[in-house]
Formats: sequence, structure tokens, C-alpha cells
Amino acid sequence: MVYLRASNVRRVVSLLMVAGGVALLAVAAYGRDARTSVREGGTFRIAQYQPITNLDPALVDPDSVALQLLDATCAHLMTYPDRQPPRGYRLIPEVATGYPRVSRDGRTYTFVLSRSYRFNTKAPVRPSAFAWAITRALRLAALDRQGLTPAPLLLDIVGAEEVADGRAQNVTGITVRGNRLVIRLLRRVPDFAARMTEVCAVPPGLPPDLEGRLTFAAAGPYYIAKHVRGRTIVLQRNRQYHGPRPHHVERIVVDEDAASYDDVLQRVRRGLADYGWAPPAYFRDGLVKRYGVNRSQFWVKPGFDLIHYVFNSRSPLFRNNPALRRAVSFAVNRAAVRHALVGGALRARLTDKYLPPAFPGFDNARIYPLKRPNLKRARALAKGHRRSGRAVLYTLDRPVPIAAAQVIARNLARIGLDVTVKPIDGVSYFPRLATNRDEPWDLAFAAWAPSYFDPHAYLNELFDGRFIGVTNLGRFDVRKYNRMLRHAAGGRGKSRYQAYGALDVRLARDAAPSVAIQFNNVLTLVSRRVDKRCIVLRPYFDLAAVCLKP
Repeated sequence: MVYLRASNVRRVVSLLMVAGGVALLAVAAYGRDARTSVREGGTFRIAQYQPITNLDPALVDPDSVALQLLDATCAHLMTYPDRQPPRGYRLIPEVATGYPRVSRDGRTYTFVLSRSYRFNTKAPVRPSAFAWAITRALRLAALDRQGLTPAPLLLDIVGAEEVADGRAQNVTGITVRGNRLVIRLLRRVPDFAARMTEVCAVPPGLPPDLEGRLTFAAAGPYYIAKHVRGRTIVLQRNRQYHGPRPHHVERIVVDEDAASYDDVLQRVRRGLADYGWAPPAYFRDGLVKRYGVNRSQFWVKPGFDLIHYVFNSRSPLFRNNPALRRAVSFAVNRAAVRHALVGGALRARLTDKYLPPAFPGFDNARIYPLKRPNLKRARALAKGHRRSGRAVLYTLDRPVPIAAAQVIARNLARIGLDVTVKPIDGVSYFPRLATNRDEPWDLAFAAWAPSYFDPHAYLNELFDGRFIGVTNLGRFDVRKYNRMLRHAAGGRGKSRYQAYGALDVRLARDAAPSVAIQFNNVLTLVSRRVDKRCIVLRPYFDLAAVCLKP
């Protein structure tokens, strides 16, 4: 997905606030057992409550099931394998024959494409399919400037902004040369290859329709054979697909007539549907007793959405004061904060670091206490570093995040900090943190859920000085860490993940730019018909991988 309607952006934010801080999507994965064959064919049925308006790659609804359906139909230059973690989160080529060749200045990427991919219409997938996907999305922005928000990955391309503004028709930074796609960038973007997992091949010439195309040719394992808005969506297996991704069931059918999220889960329990997405709050504790956890039908795995409390690194209290930031990290009762936010261990995994625990290279070193605070250590670190002894904590003006903030205020009172909790309305909350340098806050609630699996999307975007005013809410800007973050971003393969894993520990332990609290879990319920060997969630249920029991 490369574009969002403004109304849908608000839906993303609202989902992030479920239960006061539960983010959109979470990740888990279970791979197939290669020793025995799985069933081919059959129909996989999905119950859906909220109607899916669009599956057009340039306008797709930011709804979990919509994104899952799109993933099953898309062919990307780069992708992630349909495997359990950490393997399932290692970036690999898909339509590209290998990693892109990058110029010395880091601003030109050359992708060489395989000649074996085809759309379900038998038309070959050429570089123009990706060039047009990007151009088409930008032209849609030009047609509806108030309703569409371009993703940063597109605006980093030379000439992209001119197309999005309606000043040009073609992106000057994209060139097609035979089976090569050459993309020139305005600046160095170390995670650009990972960002290209968000661009879906479309037939060249597919019109940029603001209403979204209901059906169109696709080059992934499946294609959209039928879409009646608000009623039914049918995905059919793409007979022209011969790539490595799994595609076991013959068709995937979405019935959009569920009366509620409770109805969605009830249909799955009764076997009337094989799967249906619902927010974590709708999963009752009785499911654990009935199905167990991670056995066959009910799955709970740590996800990719981080809940943390960011220090304002430029406030008089915390500027150049890592000792006090670390003291706060020792003093916060993470378990109590989690209980206030989401209710317990079923819905979130506690953490003291910033990278998701399933990431390649993740270092599980224990830095801060997870179940109860270490007040002795916290007081020792705070001694001589309390300065004014007063702090302002910003949070959302909703009962659940306010309750969590009050837990932190009580925790910090025990180490000599007087904390004032200040609720802020949800519309202005994040813009005020990101863009207003004069906001008088010291600590603030934050939720982060990037759309692709790359450590750059966490550590760099949250703590690199280059992202101040955008995603680096705390304005953390330390030359030493900037240098290490950018060096890690420039790596490739296993060594890159290892460098980020080590840097994650070092940031949390020594600099403490924020207090990491939890990664929200993904909760998934499937019917008895689903073969558990084919259950892959990365970060959402992988519909291409699913298979039914023999």
C-alpha cells in the first residue's frame, strides 16, 4: 500500500487506540512442515464485519483483511518469505532477481527483474508494471489532493512530488531499461529496498480511478475474480503464478455480512467461517481454556506495534541527562502499565527494548525489570540528577491512556519526581509532539507500527536526528548514535540485522531515549478445518500460505 485516503488515516489512528493503545497489526508465524504434503484446493472462507471499500493497490483500505487480501494478490520487487520468524522477516527478492545495485552515493537503485512472472491474464510482468504502480499512485494524489496522502517512500523519488502536485505526468527519477528498473532518489534512503515491499505490480495503463478498481490483473499467487462492494470478495488462484510463494487453496471468499466483531468470532468458532479479524478486546479469556494457546486454533504471538513513553530530550529535565532517563526506566512498573492499557499478558508482551522480539538479530538481553520496578537502582541513578524534580507527562485524553499515565506518575513519585499528567485530544496529539518545539512536555505516550519489517523503521525513524519533526518525537539527536544508526542502515543481510540487534541493546541500556513498555500481541482464531502447518502471520494472517486439513 502506497497511498491512504485521509478518512482511512483516521481509521488507522482509531485502531491504534483500541483499548487505549492497541495498534493495528501484530506478527507471528508458523511455517509448514515440509516432511508431509498438505492438501491442495478447497475454499477458504472469511467473515468480515466492516465492509472493504477498496483493494486497489493505490487506494486499499487500511483494514487488516484488506491488506491480507492484497498481499495474496501482489507481486513485489522485494518481499519477505512465507515462513516463521526470524526467517520470515528477512528481506528477500521476489520479482527482482536479487538485491538492487546501489550507487556509491546511495541515491540510485537498479533492480533487475526476473522474466518468469506473469499476470493472471498471461501478460508478462516487466519493469513498467512497477514504474506505473508508482506513477499511478502519484497521479491519483494529483486528482484528489485533499483526500490522499503520499507515502514518504514515493516522495523520496526524484520527480515524484511534481506528479503528486499535478505539475508533471511522469516521474523523472524512474527509468525502464530492458528488464531493469532504475530509480533515482533525492537523498540517501538506506531502507529503500525494504520500502519497495509496499509497491505492488499493476498492469501498465491501469487507469488511476479515484473510486478504485474493483477487479484487475494481478501477478501474485491469487487475483481478485469478483468484488461486490459491501457484499462479497472472491480471490481465485493465479494459474500463471510459478513463483516460490505458497498458494494451496483454490479460492478465498470474503462474506461481508457479519453483524459485529463478536459475530465474526462466533462464526469461526461454529465453523461457518475459517477466519475473521477482530480487535484484541473482542477475544475473551475463555478462548484460552477452550483451545489452549498456539496449539491449533487460537494463536497468540508478539506483534510489531510498540507502545512506549518518549523522553523529550530537549526539555530542561531530560536534556543531556541519561542517568535520569535510565532511572525512570528502572522505576516504571511495566506490568502495571500494561494492565492499565490492555488488561494483561494475553494482549501484550512486555519489553525493555525497541525492536520486535521476533526480528532477526534480536538480542534478548535483560536491561530493565519487566514485572516489577527496581527502585533501589532507580533511586541511585536519580540521585543528583533530578534537577527541578518536576515533570509533565502528555497522554491521550481517553480513560485508558490516562489511567496508564497515572500509574507512571505514581511510580516516579517514589524516586522523587512530581509528575503532572496532561491529557491531549487525539487529533492534535501527535502533530503537537512532532512539530511544536515549544510544547512543555517531558515524557509522552507514543504508539508506533511501521508498515514493513525493517529495523530502520524502528531505531532510525524513532531515534535518528534526521527524523526530528517527523517520527523522532523526543528530538533525540546524539552524534554518536546517529553515526551508529546510519552505519547499521547501510549494511546488508545477516550482519545488518546483528548490528541493529546490538545497537538496540546499547540504545536502551546507555541512552534510554524512551521507556519501552510492550509489543501488542496478535490474536488469531481459525476454524477446525485449517491445517496448523500452514498458519503464517507476518504480521497479519498470510492468506497465500493457508491450507485446509485433508
